[in-house]
Amino acid sequence: MGHTIAEKIIAAHLVDGAGNGVSGGRELWPGDLVEVAVDVVLANDITAPIAIHEFEKLNGSGPSLPVFDRERVVLVADHFAPNKDIKSAEQCLLVREFARGQDLSHHYDVGQMGIEHVLLPEQGLVAPGEVVVGADSHTCTYGALGAFATGMGSTDIGVAMATGQVWLRVPETIRVVYRGDLRPWVGGKDLILHTIGEIGVSGALYQAIEFAGPAVHALSMAGRFTMANMAIEAGAKAGLFPVDDATRAYLDGRVSRGYTVYDADEDAGYAQVVEIDVSEIEPVV
Repeated sequence: MGHTIAEKIIAAHLVDGAGNGVSGGRELWPGDLVEVAVDVVLANDITAPIAIHEFEKLNGSGPSLPVFDRERVVLVADHFAPNKDIKSAEQCLLVREFARGQDLSHHYDVGQMGIEHVLLPEQGLVAPGEVVVGADSHTCTYGALGAFATGMGSTDIGVAMATGQVWLRVPETIRVVYRGDLRPWVGGKDLILHTIGEIGVSGALYQAIEFAGPAVHALSMAGRFTMANMAIEAGAKAGLFPVDDATRAYLDGRVSRGYTVYDADEDAGYAQVVEIDVSEIEPVV
């Protein structure tokens, strides 16, 4: 039996008990508990303060630890900035001081920041085949670029900032195949709302959703980001799109580092395959 996109990406990021990469890519199956190296760690002005407190606990009374990679930890002030009150100002100050103390390359504050899940792709901080973890449930947005991206609690993110590693359970995958021609004014938001209606708000709980079929290739990148962003609204761990010419065109000029594209095997095992005829979907208001 072959493997899904999510399984292949996780397998490529495996580390052993000593924190070393596993060469050759051990074969993984849904349900396996594994430790993986991460490519990007994200937090915002609500979730980062908790992560920073947990991060600082790791060094006890000693000098502050460095983050695992100053180029790979991204902090975005996008929820309470500009600040609405003293408490939110204090949270942003804590994040700002941590970013400066760690000399982070990617700290987005007032005047530079935007919506975090728009900002990271636009700035070329996420690439296909990567593992991205963020202290925000909608981190799954980056699955539109063929990355395994998932939200985690701030404590996990604090450890990830220090070690560059997380543990997770390999998720089962639901494959959703979209066929047919889109009606006028129907886009990604309509498709994902219809899909959630089909499988339920807990229908993909701790599973990855693999978006596939000719209709998804006709979607704009904006539509794909929208669908991947809302995978969590069905309880999904991640929502992944295959990388195609539209993806590469979006990445061109944004992502300067090399990346690996993973495609699902033809004989990959899925928990469920859902077929949807998009020609029957109407715009949702």
